[in-house]
Amino acid sequence: MEELKKQTTDRRVWLGAILILLGGLFLLNSLDIFDFRFSRIFISWPFFFFVIGSYILIQTEKKVLGGILAGLGGLFLLPRIFPQISINFSIVIPILLIAIGLYIILHRRKSLEFIKGEVKEDSVDDISIFGGGDKIITSKNFKGGNITAIFGGSEINMTQCQLAEGVNTIDVLAMFGGTTIIVPKNWNVVVSVTSILGGFSNKGIKDPTVEIDTSRSLVIKGLVIFGGGEVKNF
Repeated sequence: MEELKKQTTDRRVWLGAILILLGGLFLLNSLDIFDFRFSRIFISWPFFFFVIGSYILIQTEKKVLGGILAGLGGLFLLPRIFPQISINFSIVIPILLIAIGLYIILHRRKSLEFIKGEVKEDSVDDISIFGGGDKIITSKNFKGGNITAIFGGSEINMTQCQLAEGVNTIDVLAMFGGTTIIVPKNWNVVVSVTSILGGFSNKGIKDPTVEIDTSRSLVIKGLVIFGGGEVKNF
């Protein structure tokens, strides 16, 4: 419950910060400090990249990916907000492409691990980029982890797992991709995923003959953008 209260508070802080930012921008426009055009800034792909990157940077463990997306969006937003600023994109774009390439190479091993196999670690840290696969987790003290799906997908089977005591969290990031998480029927699963033009649902079937273990919980949180995901139970 404490985890859910914290997530609700975080969302309120984000909403408040966005309203303050919008109010500040409109105020600066009224004072003729700069020419603020709503559609030029907010209805644009740089703003989308900046917001998503900032969310990933602050709310998840994927700091490198979040920094790249936020940096890319921020650089292209600057000339839209301050027309007097000039940026040499012939230099910036190659640097960003190099950074993205390095990110993909550094995570190549994790991406290639997405073949059907058995994992006994107490946490999951899986990345699926332009691909995907299946994994079976057999930990007897599972504590959560991270799942990333970008233009790809995965299936994580945890029916042979046992949850650690207390609240255990899986942080999901799906962009133009998705993931399926399969858990035992007696797990207490809470889904708290933010969806933008996508969705993440709990399709677990409640069996009245199975007693839910409320002393251990699995909280699935994160962000889904143009993607999806689901939780199933067996």
